Amino acid sequence: MASMKDIKQRIGNVKSTAQIIKAMDTIASTKLHKIRAQLEGVRPIYRDIRRQAQELGQNPEAGKNAFYAGREVKHSLYIVLTSDRGFAGTYNANVLSAALHHMEGKNEKILTIGSKGQEFFKKKGKNILRDISGLPDSQMYYDSERLAKWMTEQYLSSEADELFVAYTQLENVLSYTAKVERLLPVQTAEAPEGGRPERTYVPDLDTVIAHIIPLYMHMSLFRAFSESGTSEQAARMVSMNAAGKNASELIEDLTMKYNRERQAAITQELSEIIGGANFGM
Repeated sequence: MASMKDIKQRIGNVKSTAQIIKAMDTIASTKLHKIRAQLEGVRPIYRDIRRQAQELGQNPEAGKNAFYAGREVKHSLYIVLTSDRGFAGTYNANVLSAALHHMEGKNEKILTIGSKGQEFFKKKGKNILRDISGLPDSQMYYDSERLAKWMTEQYLSSEADELFVAYTQLENVLSYTAKVERLLPVQTAEAPEGGRPERTYVPDLDTVIAHIIPLYMHMSLFRAFSESGTSEQAARMVSMNAAGKNASELIEDLTMKYNRERQAAITQELSEIIGGANFGM
């Protein structure tokens, strides 16, 4: 049985851990508020640019363009977004499981963002082309632009025949869903009933596509980064809330146990004193 000293020391250790948990919860909450505002700003921009890119594919001439024309798939490039740290519940496990399942039957090349993804795919013996970790939130916009350019170059040089992004989409603070979406070749939107009015592109369709696709790729990745970052902080905040509650319950249980041991010790001391007094009479 643990001594009173051991119980008291354990209470102190749990209280110290609870303080760390509270600090992590506060940090996650602050980051969540900031990155969620960013996400709400980028979502409508992304949706509009994606719509434009998909509508361009409805033009019969777009089928000849490399960004829309399908080709034999020899290599599939995935960019998988995870975190650098744990304590985020099932956030990393869900997106990694979804990406791994999607890769079945494909000759994959992987770009991992976050050390958790790199560790996972390394253990699985997957082909990790690049791994990036420690990206600062303040550079998310510019980093996603550079990665979008690199991925597009991989596609145009036929190093990859299709591009995917695996990320976590935020539904609300308590709900987020792992997604794997194809970026290239661009998926053409279905034409509305009655067809879409014929449009003229100046100077020509290929030039318009050459301008819209880099923006489409950039916003697709920036939005995926924002979705994943928001989901990560939401998951971490929920996880820290649960851990904090567990710590409080453990402290309460240990305190009750300490008080019982202390009461038992006092009772024993009183019994010994009374017994000694009676013996001396």
